[in-house]
Amino acid sequence: MTTTTSPASPTTPATTAPAPWLPITAGAITLVMWASAFVVIRHVAHDVSPGALGAGRLLVAALVVAPLVLRRGWVRPNRREWSLLALGGVGWFGVYNLALNAGERYVDAGTAAMIIQVGPVIVALLAVPLFGERLHAWLIAGMVVGFAGVAVIARGSSTDADASLLGVALVVLAAAMYAVGVLTQKVLLRRLPSVQVVFVSFLTGALICLPFSGDLPGIVADGGAELWWIVYLGVLPTAVAFTTWAYALTHTDAGALSLTTFLVPGIATLIAWLTIDEVPPSLTFLGGALAIVGVLMTRRRPRQG
Repeated sequence: MTTTTSPASPTTPATTAPAPWLPITAGAITLVMWASAFVVIRHVAHDVSPGALGAGRLLVAALVVAPLVLRRGWVRPNRREWSLLALGGVGWFGVYNLALNAGERYVDAGTAAMIIQVGPVIVALLAVPLFGERLHAWLIAGMVVGFAGVAVIARGSSTDADASLLGVALVVLAAAMYAVGVLTQKVLLRRLPSVQVVFVSFLTGALICLPFSGDLPGIVADGGAELWWIVYLGVLPTAVAFTTWAYALTHTDAGALSLTTFLVPGIATLIAWLTIDEVPPSLTFLGGALAIVGVLMTRRRPRQG
């Protein structure tokens, strides 16, 4: 899982500014946690169903952030906000987890992390009709380059063409659902507390995953390694990583910090190599580089003239 946009937090007064190394450390911890999630999902993908992995992860995350919601206080959403909460929860946390967990049965952790990087390209594309943003040349070119990168990844990610295409398609679907979540949060966080938004999203996503998680009761009853990997995913890459990312975002430049998420595929690949002896095919790295270049191109703005 990987989520690369985080809720904003209230600005900390200058008199209480933290030591410079603290936001850097928080951001680094977040990146490592997000990268590790791809490896853990890959590690247990064939032993735990996509639904059980997603539902368990999200329920654990909801339990972790529930005390923060109670301490912060509940802000009653209006009808439009409830609709956006449902859309974001179903898309980003429900379908995203199901698609990513299933996709990593067919593609390795590093490859999945690279494909998810096209999420910001999809965000830029959807922002045109939803927020009236301009469809300029840089955006079009970036979309072409970004999805060309996905095509290269699909070509090089597996010797089994059918499995490769299915896995890539599922992870692209996850990236699209990430984009849906980012766009809904952009509206919701104008008024609702960030912890409340993610709490409701966690629960909504879990409800979507539960019908596909028939093996979850058995995993919990068994209390084996699979259960503890699910707990890890819920506590660290989901609940804690959102918190450390929000802290880092509060005390650093948002644009510069967001660019650091491009390190996630490399970190995921390194962790996968060290822990499960898995490295993506060489052609996949070229596709990942193209995807990142495509994202950077979509962030360029045409000259005003």
